[in-house]
Amino acid sequence: MACRISELVLGCRDAEVLARFWCEVLDFVVLDREHDGSIEIGPREGFGGAQPTLILSVRDEPEPGKSRLHIDVNATDRDQDAELERLLKLGARPADIGQTGEEPWHVLVDPEGNEFCLLKARIPEL
Repeated sequence: MACRISELVLGCRDAEVLARFWCEVLDFVVLDREHDGSIEIGPREGFGGAQPTLILSVRDEPEPGKSRLHIDVNATDRDQDAELERLLKLGARPADIGQTGEEPWHVLVDPEGNEFCLLKARIPEL
């Protein structure tokens, strides 16, 4: 028997802003809201499906140091350039972490500065 990743938790200051952003990026919906302002988003079928949910956990201050976990995304219905344009319109910003410009991915940050990468390969929708 093995484990599966069921949830990813991202600490944030404004869960509403990040919920809107990541719901648009991933075509997710809000699944739950907690009394502390934290929000769980995920696929329409909810928790326990093929994709993990994302919990936006409200924190007063960002945790010290650089996060050791980041999200990689792949376009499902368009090429990488078109998806990059869409993500930038949603509020993502390019991030420079020392890339050479030859990488087949783009490093971006979400509205709160959390790094994520847009990979080149297009993958099928679930």
